[in-house]
Amino acid sequence: MGYFDYEKAARAARIPVEKMEELRRIVRVEFPKDEMMYELHLLRVCMAVQKGLVSVEDAINPKPTLSASPLV
Repeated sequence: MGYFDYEKAARAARIPVEKMEELRRIVRVEFPKDEMMYELHLLRVCMAVQKGLVSVEDAINPKPTLSASPLV
């Protein structure tokens, strides 16, 4: 364990190992050199899944939202 125990949170959220590996790859792309931010974002995703705020599938393949569209 480094900064955050995201693996414990992943187990509590019942995220399958193969899905967790995919989440690790996605987050690593965003934070290739910052281990603390990498672990923090994994922890936040796991906690959101556990609380039912997002599904694992939506965390891996997010749908576009209106807030992501540019203002005209």
